[in-house]
Amino acid sequence: MNPTILEGDVVFVNKAAYDLRVPLTLHRVASWADPERGDIVVLLSPADGIRLVKRIIGIPGDTIKLHANRLTINGSELEYTPAVKDYRAIVPTSVRPWGVFAEEDLLGVEHAVMAQPRYANPTRDFAAITVPEGCYFVMGDNRDNSQDSRAFGFVDRRLILGKAESIIASWDIRDDFLPRTERFFTRLR
Repeated sequence: MNPTILEGDVVFVNKAAYDLRVPLTLHRVASWADPERGDIVVLLSPADGIRLVKRIIGIPGDTIKLHANRLTINGSELEYTPAVKDYRAIVPTSVRPWGVFAEEDLLGVEHAVMAQPRYANPTRDFAAITVPEGCYFVMGDNRDNSQDSRAFGFVDRRLILGKAESIIASWDIRDDFLPRTERFFTRLR
């Protein structure tokens, strides 16, 4: 999820954002909301059950297309503008030389995305698909290095465990192991 969530971030996840579940199960006791486009969610991968953090790109009924890492949702091509801050300074040094950053307007939800054009990635393009009822299409904000719906398909609603809302604390575990205090207690967008 670089540059939104970095290695070493401790993220607060609201497990009651959408429903109430029996602890340690997928059994839902009550439901009061569904994930919305742009939400950052914690989910179980449909491929192998591993817990992942991804952004909701498509909700049930949406038609989504990706061409050259640019999304089109329901016939509207998303807007991409230059990054509002220097994300290169916060990502791990191993990806700094290759990262290209932009702000994506996900039909009203603006957030940062990262691409790594140096690497050949066949998932930068896919033909129009429609999200089935009860399912979601998710992607990572690091579009060229993300195991997401492009790899494992749609995510069933029952596999979404909660909403990632903020960063509680952060340590630079990839470079100098120092705390990143400017990230403490910041909301995710």
